[in-house]
Amino acid sequence: MARIAIVYHSGSGHTRKLAEAVERGVLAAGGQAVLLAVEALSTDAPNAASAAKWALLDAADAIIFGAPTYMGGVSSQFKAFLDATSQRWVRHAWKDKFAAGFTNSGNLSGDKLNTLQTLMLTAMQHGMIWIGLGLHPPASDNLNGPGADEINRLGSFLGAMAQSSVMLVADLAPPSGDLRTGELLGERVANLTAKFLGEKN
Repeated sequence: MARIAIVYHSGSGHTRKLAEAVERGVLAAGGQAVLLAVEALSTDAPNAASAAKWALLDAADAIIFGAPTYMGGVSSQFKAFLDATSQRWVRHAWKDKFAAGFTNSGNLSGDKLNTLQTLMLTAMQHGMIWIGLGLHPPASDNLNGPGADEINRLGSFLGAMAQSSVMLVADLAPPSGDLRTGELLGERVANLTAKFLGEKN
């Protein structure tokens, strides 16, 4: 069974909701999932609880990274986590693990692509194997573009993108299509990781 860690930061709860959708996708595909907020991975004052969380990342077969897009990039909290992974980079601790990513912002674009590229580049520096979304954007006859209930409505290929109006609480956003996109990302990572593990064994 593929062990998938989902590590994320969420400022207002919207990105956490997307992380939970990714987790549902992993579980639906028969994978094991562990959901980790970066706040639990203390980098300033390491302790036993934090060390146990880092150990879960080290033991995972795949890591899915999730960060909100703030001012065109990952949040400062998530960047601190990425910087702290350099200790793993030194010893190739995550080499050949699978990786994927997701992000959320208040605007339809919000320059979310830059966030996903940051997540992917970090994974590449670790020698990880990146899994993209693998979904076409929806074909829509609507002159205003895809509706909020459509899968991959934001047309991403690198990872899952979601949009949550800053006027809506996390109970109301991201919309159903973006959450389903997150689920499909989780399913894909779990399925491909399990396939790799089966062939490897």
